[in-house]
Amino acid sequence: MKIAVLSSHTSSLFWFRMDMMTDFIKQGHTVIALGPEPESSWKSTFEDNGINYRQLFVERNGLNPFSDLKTYRELSKFMKKEKPDKVFTYQAKTVVYGSLAAKANGIKEVYSLIAGLGSVFRGEGIKNKIVKIIMKIEYHAACKASKKVFFQNKDDKNEFINNGLIQEEKIVIINGSGVNLERFQPKPLPEKPVFLFIGRLIKDKGIMEYLEACKQIKVAYPEIRCMLVGPYDSNLSALQPNELQPFIDLGVIEYFGEQSDVRPYLEQCTTFVLPSYHEGTPKTVLEAMAIGRSIITSDAPGCRETVTDGYNGFLVHVKDIDGLVKKMKTLIEDSSLNKVMADRSLKLAREKYDVNLVNQSIMETMGLI
Repeated sequence: MKIAVLSSHTSSLFWFRMDMMTDFIKQGHTVIALGPEPESSWKSTFEDNGINYRQLFVERNGLNPFSDLKTYRELSKFMKKEKPDKVFTYQAKTVVYGSLAAKANGIKEVYSLIAGLGSVFRGEGIKNKIVKIIMKIEYHAACKASKKVFFQNKDDKNEFINNGLIQEEKIVIINGSGVNLERFQPKPLPEKPVFLFIGRLIKDKGIMEYLEACKQIKVAYPEIRCMLVGPYDSNLSALQPNELQPFIDLGVIEYFGEQSDVRPYLEQCTTFVLPSYHEGTPKTVLEAMAIGRSIITSDAPGCRETVTDGYNGFLVHVKDIDGLVKKMKTLIEDSSLNKVMADRSLKLAREKYDVNLVNQSIMETMGLI
């Protein structure tokens, strides 16, 4: 069968969906991936994995209805020409316009993934409320056009049910995007405590809380390393370079920018920190668990799925800098506890988050095996 996989972020297609798409191919299917980045930059990378890549016009963070109409028209034209047997779509705009374009062209096998509800859906303010109303209407239409809808956590699932956006029988829960246990293998813990944050530099990821917590940690423990990996972003809550620079200048943070391979940085840390406000299921946390690291993350949608508080790490309240500092200090002062939690993270990664198990669930739902 021919399967179209749609995303409003090409690098996300590559980093988050490549294992899934290659598993589709192993079952004998053809895969076409659509994303917004130029074919000149990505086509050969996808072709090396047996996938046909096409550029799609989509403004990931824009609110321009004419731009969204253009996205819908391009997707409708694609559906009409290519006639994919099945469509897998994720991220807000491609979920909405991909599912509607497929339905308009008679494609009934549409599978959508809600990989976390963004800041707009959970934010406050008049503008935010208006956008949220529009998004609810769009998500309702998208769910109606989808045969099944995957969720990565119960909070997002319940949000959709409570708002009347989906019929419960359409819902399938999966354990995040999974983690490739062959690529991310256990590594020995460094002798001295090191903290690491990996993610887009947007405030909804809890980046400001991490920076402020590291500032306090460096005062109490000047020898402790606090690392940061990730790109600047176009999101409305993006951290600006001038906001980060003071933390670099003061030696609070070691900033390594965006990295195509995060494993060397994960290996340097003893604890992975992600004080995010909301996630689907954070893939970076799963990768840290797979190499055997303790986790400090938020008691928030998606994040709380990865940590049993006190077992493989700690959960802290959203925006609670003091709570975050307290848990960081606990793991600095008790290396034996950190080792126990790190081992438990690895156990959880193997038992629950193996990408092969996640992909098996997706393919069974889609009727691909």
